[in-house]
Parts: sequence; C-alpha cells; structure tokens
Amino acid sequence: MAEPLRIAAAQLNPSMGDLAGNATAMLRARASSDCDILVTPELSLIGYPPEDLVLKPALVAAAEVQLQRLAEATADGGPAMLVGTTHRDEQGLHNGYALLRDGRVAGLTLKHDLPNYGVFDEKRVFSAGPLPEPLEFMGLRLGIPVCEDMWTPTVSAHLKSRGADLLIVPNGSPYELGKEDRRLLLAQARAAETGLSLLYVNRTGGQDELVFDGGSFAVNAGGEMMARLPDWDEAVVPLEWSRGKGFAAGTKQMPDTYEEEIYHAMLVGLRDYVGRNRFPGVVLGLSGGIDSALSAAVAVDALGADRVWCVMLPSRFTGRESLDDAAGCARMLGVRLDNIPIEPAVSSMEMMLAGQFAGRPRGLPEENLQSRLRMVTLMGLSNQFGHMLLTTGNKSEMSVGYATLYGDMAGGYNVLKDAYKTTVFRLSRWRNAQRPRLGLGPDGPVMPERVISKPPTAELRENQRDDDSLPPYDVLDPILNGLVEEELSAAQIVEQGISDMETVKRIERLLYIAEYKRRQAPPGVKIGPRNFGRDRRYPITNAFRTGS
Repeated sequence: MAEPLRIAAAQLNPSMGDLAGNATAMLRARASSDCDILVTPELSLIGYPPEDLVLKPALVAAAEVQLQRLAEATADGGPAMLVGTTHRDEQGLHNGYALLRDGRVAGLTLKHDLPNYGVFDEKRVFSAGPLPEPLEFMGLRLGIPVCEDMWTPTVSAHLKSRGADLLIVPNGSPYELGKEDRRLLLAQARAAETGLSLLYVNRTGGQDELVFDGGSFAVNAGGEMMARLPDWDEAVVPLEWSRGKGFAAGTKQMPDTYEEEIYHAMLVGLRDYVGRNRFPGVVLGLSGGIDSALSAAVAVDALGADRVWCVMLPSRFTGRESLDDAAGCARMLGVRLDNIPIEPAVSSMEMMLAGQFAGRPRGLPEENLQSRLRMVTLMGLSNQFGHMLLTTGNKSEMSVGYATLYGDMAGGYNVLKDAYKTTVFRLSRWRNAQRPRLGLGPDGPVMPERVISKPPTAELRENQRDDDSLPPYDVLDPILNGLVEEELSAAQIVEQGISDMETVKRIERLLYIAEYKRRQAPPGVKIGPRNFGRDRRYPITNAFRTGS
C-alpha cells in the first residue's frame, strides 16, 4: 500500500427509505473527498433503524439497484466506498456493509451480533451473519465490526486473528444521555485488546423518536483519541492512517455540554421529523407556562420563527400573568401569536351536558373539557393550514397521567416527551442564557423570567397549582427516575432517602394506571435510557405493585 492510507469519515444523515437520495448524498461526499476510501455509517443506503420496512422485497431490490449505481461510480479511479445496505442469502436478510471499488462490489461483510434490547429489535428483521472476515483493500485487511459487533470482544478478536490491520466500525448509534462515554470506552477496550487502531463512524439526524448525535472518532491502539467529528452535524473529515503508527492527529471537536446535548437532541429530532414528513411548520398552544414556552423555543431553533405558529387559548380561569407571559414569549421568539378564547365552546359543552351532570360537583370532567376543546381548536388549524400540532407535555406529567387524553396529549410530535419537569426548568434557564450552536432562533432570552420562576399550573380551575395534586417536582422526578429509568422497587427508593413509602406507593400506582394513556401519546425525542414507547413496554392491564 501507498502510505499513509487516506480515509474520509463521512458522518451523514440518511433519510429513511430515500435510497436514491441517500446514494446521491454519498456520491456528493465522495466527490468532495481527496481520499483512498470513503467510510459511511451503518445502513447508510437505507436509513436506520428500518424496522419492518426491510421486510418489503421491493425495498431490498431497490437497494440492490442503488448499490450497483454507487459501485459503478467507483470505476472512475476515484475513492473506494464502504456502504451500509441489506443483503439477502440462503440464511435470510442481513444487515450488511459493502466495499465498492473499480466499478464493482469488491467485498461484503455481515453484522454478526444483532441487538435485541431497548430500542433495538434487529432479530425481528435480520439474520445474524457469521463471524466476519477482513476485507482486502490496497494491500491491507480491513476489519469491520458493524455497530453492535464492537460492544463485545468476540468479533474484533476474530478479525485480529484473521489478520486485520485496522478496525472500521460503522454505526447507527442513537443518542442517549451518557452513551458517548460508553462508546469511547468500548472502542478503547477493543483497540487495546487487538492492538489495532479503530475508526468509529456514526450517523446524525432524527428518525421518529430516535436521534443520532454523530460524534464519530478515531483512536489508536493505546487508546488515545486522535480525531473527533462534531456532535449533530453532518461532516466529511479526512484522516490518515499508517501501518505501525496508526492515525495521525486530526481535528478534535469538543462534545456538547449536558444542557446543550439534550437541547440539540430535541432540535434535531423535531427538525427532521417536520422536514421529512413535509409539514410547512408547526402549530402549538402557548399557555404562558414553561412547557409550552420551551417547546416553542425548540421549534423556533429547529425550524425558524416563520414556521412556528403559536395560539393562546384562554378560558375563564386563565390569569392575566399567563396572557402577558405568552405574549412575552411570542415577542422574544418573533413568532405569530393568535388569541382564540375557548369560553364560548366551553359554555356550550357545559350546557349540552347540564342534564347528565346535574347534581354533581364541578370537577375533572369540566376541567378536561377545556383541554379537549383546545385540542379541537388546534387540530382545526392544523387541518386547515397543514401545520403539525406540537404537543407540550413533559415526562413527569406523562408518567403519572397528569395529562388529558384527547386533550393536551393530542398531536403529531412532542420534544419534551422524555424530559422530566426538572429538566425542563434546567433547559429553559440554559436557553435563556445562550443560543444553541445549531439554533435558528434569536440570541438572548426566549421567555420571560417569570415563566421559569412562577409555580406551574394547568389553570383549569381557580387558583390551581400542580403541587395541589402531585409532590413538588424536585421530589417527584427522583421517584420517577427510580421507578422508570432504574426499575427500582418502592422499598429501594425509600431506602435511598428519596421519599416516604406512602408517597412512593401513590406515584407507582399513578405510573402504572396511566400506561393506557401513554400508548396513545404521539412520538417524541428519546433522551434517557428508558423512554416511554420504544424502550419501556409495559402491559396496560397489570396488577403488580412493588409497594403493595
């Protein structure tokens, strides 16, 4: 081989099922790269995770056509390509990775370890490949553990035993708090065990509830990080590798801070969901509270102020402060704000139900009428003008059912779905202090300080506050984290001094009985290790309680 080997790490954002578009994006990356080989992420031709889409024979056939298109492009003497795609053989359908050079498919490796936990269910759609052999390229043997293949030693050790000179790890690794550190530690472990340098190439962008944070990197056998690509951005970065020396030092982009990475996850998830589903923008109810204020800020940073339409929907219980705070948010963000009072509809509904409700005290049914009529109004606007309805409930509320089915839960997407209320406060303070790197919104504060400091309330009755019905959020959220993220029993939570048994038992009961609501909630960005939906799948009918 001519040294050094010039590699272009292509951290791309494939669009699910857009095979021709994804192929074109890879060709564009290739054309911009002065390199020997372009490395793309896992399933870069199709998108990840494809779920049951790959069970359609027409998709697999279309992928073969586009792979041949890419292969033929390499006949020009330019860079070779490593491309993620499907492959079918007598064993079934595989998650594959192809080496394209000299106008042909010159090699193929198949993913061996199929993840089947958390958000992953690859064993449902793919068959496991055998322990892979290195691919020959320019006198080198490239060992390619595909994503999950790197998380245990077996595949990397096998590739080393078969003469691999370098490990290249294509990934479709979804974002999750704390995951970046785990990836790096595992990569360093595989490099140390094999004595080989390792290139880790991840994708970026959003796919429904999942977002991909990029952060691709190269490490040498001693574990030293030699290059790091940016979080969240697409990038094509040149790297040099030499036998006996490993990777030369390259650009190292700093990772996001805690608040910035969560905010960017929300921003990227919403941006790609709205864009790829071809909505002109979003519409949301702006109540003057912190959840809707933060949701509006994320929407403006993701889409631009001209694509965000806010609506204040006051009832007889809406206070002057809420009206002023909603107007303040809209002004700071530069968005359209309409005011549509719901009182005429509420009065009509109460009159319509007066005979059936007669003799019963005013309570939850009347409160929920307001929330549901707001939804009807917002959905009417969505249907008329095409904007997607963005819901604004947080994970604390969704956990305990403090949300109205067919009311504030109704919509197309929710950026706060996996964010506890304490996280909402933290992100709001952070966004008021600085503008995110990828944000399209304004510099400076995006909501009045009072939105953050005032007691949270749904304003569905006189003088209502969230802590009338729930523990304070600084108590509630640690309980929920224990029950949801850590799967602790009520006794274990009490032993940790988080709260008393009576409170924990009440919250556990609320958590379980609200499962039917969560099944009907819209998708939203995954942030933590156990989001509602893809990660945590509980039966609706369930008599088990740890606090009984």
